[in-house]
Amino acid sequence: MRSTPRRSRRAAAPLAALLLLLTGLLFPGLAAAEEPLVVWHAYRGAEEQALERILAEFEDAEVEVLALPYDAFASKLESFVPLGQGPDVFIDAHERLGNFRERGLVAQIPAELIPREGAYLGQAIAAVTIDGHSWGLPLSQKCLALFVNTPLVATAPATLEEIVALKGTLPEGVYPLAYEARGAYAHAALLAAFGGELLDPETDDYAFEGPAAERSLALAVELVEAGVVPEDADGALVTNLFKAGKAATVFSGPWFLADLGDEVSFTVAPLPVVEETGEPMRPLLTVEAAMLSPRGAQNPDALRLLAHLASPEAAQIRAEVAGSLSARADVPAPEDPVLQAFARQAELAQLMPSTSAMRSLWEPANRAIRKVMRHDMEPGPALSEARRRFEDVRRPPPEPASPTPVLVLLGLLSLAGAGLLVHRGRKRADLLGDLRRSLPAYAYVAIGALAVTVLVLLPILFGAGAALFAGKPHEMYYVGLANFREILSARGGELLSTGSFYVVLAVTVLWTVVNVFFHLAIGVSLGLVLSRPAMKLKGVYRVLLIVPWAVPSYVTALAWRGMFHRQFGAVTGLINAINELFGFSIEPIAWFARFSTAFTANVATNVWLGFPFMMVVTLGALAAVPKDVLEAAEVDGASRWQRLSRITLPMIAPTMLPAITLGAIWTFNMFNVVFLVSGGDPDGTTDILVSEAYRWAFTRDAQYGYAAAYAVLIFLLLMGTSRLTDKLLGRETLGGS
Repeated sequence: MRSTPRRSRRAAAPLAALLLLLTGLLFPGLAAAEEPLVVWHAYRGAEEQALERILAEFEDAEVEVLALPYDAFASKLESFVPLGQGPDVFIDAHERLGNFRERGLVAQIPAELIPREGAYLGQAIAAVTIDGHSWGLPLSQKCLALFVNTPLVATAPATLEEIVALKGTLPEGVYPLAYEARGAYAHAALLAAFGGELLDPETDDYAFEGPAAERSLALAVELVEAGVVPEDADGALVTNLFKAGKAATVFSGPWFLADLGDEVSFTVAPLPVVEETGEPMRPLLTVEAAMLSPRGAQNPDALRLLAHLASPEAAQIRAEVAGSLSARADVPAPEDPVLQAFARQAELAQLMPSTSAMRSLWEPANRAIRKVMRHDMEPGPALSEARRRFEDVRRPPPEPASPTPVLVLLGLLSLAGAGLLVHRGRKRADLLGDLRRSLPAYAYVAIGALAVTVLVLLPILFGAGAALFAGKPHEMYYVGLANFREILSARGGELLSTGSFYVVLAVTVLWTVVNVFFHLAIGVSLGLVLSRPAMKLKGVYRVLLIVPWAVPSYVTALAWRGMFHRQFGAVTGLINAINELFGFSIEPIAWFARFSTAFTANVATNVWLGFPFMMVVTLGALAAVPKDVLEAAEVDGASRWQRLSRITLPMIAPTMLPAITLGAIWTFNMFNVVFLVSGGDPDGTTDILVSEAYRWAFTRDAQYGYAAAYAVLIFLLLMGTSRLTDKLLGRETLGGS
């Protein structure tokens, strides 16, 4: 009888250790009296080296540095800063300041840190000033400029028309100009030459429309159709073309320098003038600034570190090590022709607005540009549609609702649950005795139960709860089921319009069915082939066929996206090879211009990723099929097909069914492939529910409550489908037995 308490103590020891670990994570102040200052940034390469050198010269306190991907930077701040964690000081682009300020992620700069008048350039000060207050200290400036491949072009063209005229003078296969023509960020420079802008800086209203916007888009289309600019160019393609000598000029920023290295001889000049208007192209200007978190604003060491990062000495280091264009007016620019060119360009650039409205503009503007470039719509209608989408995202959230009905419902459910427990307790005569005897077992499972509760149940409950709220992340309020009503009513629009819940659900179901079918068909077929005893080198084939599953999905997705590029992809190369070999005239496919081809590209990528899982499960199931049963069937005269269809497949079916269910759930939520391969193109028609939820959370004004409602609907759909499938399959199994 004495062994039970000892087992309880031994089982409780890991639990105590886990509780101690959780306490250290949740209350780090208890573990260490003095913490180092934490600095977050998104630098890479030479810029990161310059920052490390600057921080090494700071001697007032220990500094801990964390480099984060730029795309994930804002979301990490949103996750940690409200909890009193994360950085004391962080470095980011000024255009996010509006969002940071609205969410309480950034603190106002104390008066004693604001530098004297004339220390900074005028645009740099304006970039970090909101409502008359400074919210950061400017560090450097970045904007697009003209990179010229000097072996191809001796002097920088002064006008865009001079670049177009290079078409007849360059070697075959060389583009006069390469830039990301489908993106609003790069197009803003051309738009400015016609007197247009993306966003009205005074009213935060959508401004990407009218004659100037339409003419700028028409000119961009003309450049592509004339072969002056490559189609569907992204950042990687622009870099590769310039490095390979296939692009004479490029529109890019200082970040382009790190990719070039010493491989290319080039010069940098301001963007050219558009002769049609007589005005220069004016790119968007970004100012990188050092900012304080609310926690850092309370730390004197963090204030001193902020002043150190923005000091003239630090600016000099950034210019020498990273070639950064300083935002300070009292630091002389190095005698570097590249920096001098960027300095001249920055004087002509237009400061990017820092309001949250800018974040809501990118997606509709990018979609409008892509539609025009693909000739799906004329510029006028495409830009009008973009305005409607912008206004839909920016419209006020639902009105607050009373929580009384939900509280009453929760109270009734709690009473019902308590009554059920009492009823069951009365039916068990020795309930307390049973509980005492089960204490050792509870102690053993307590660690797992606690981990599941913290890592699974609580996030689910918080996510489901967030679906009942709306508003900015730092000031969300209860709206009841309003988010679900908005989703299920297609936000007041047509129920079958592009982007509505029902259309996206139909695409998601089609996506899941098609992928699981091919996963199963290919996986089972390969499993049957590899399970044959007479097959040689089975181990080698198994390893090779598992490779697609072993490689991270985002790496595979990016590789396949490159393969489907219309001009330079491997698929187009294969088509060209077939044309030359057999004399065909097959045109290269614009894979992401139509739903059918974009959906096919997504499916091909995901099938490549998913069939190895089904193959491995099939091999395991086949290993459990009794050999004597198959031999007996063969002796009885059963053909190979009869043995497969009537013995092998029915016997492995119980093992395959859970794998099919799991594969369907994975595919239903396969965000990486859809987001990275097609990106929802064309016009969001290939988005699935999970990618649509992501857009509402991170690209459409951070509507977390609305995105959480999408997540709840996804959960309910998967749970309901899984339960229904289990019941149907259970009945079939019972009927068959």
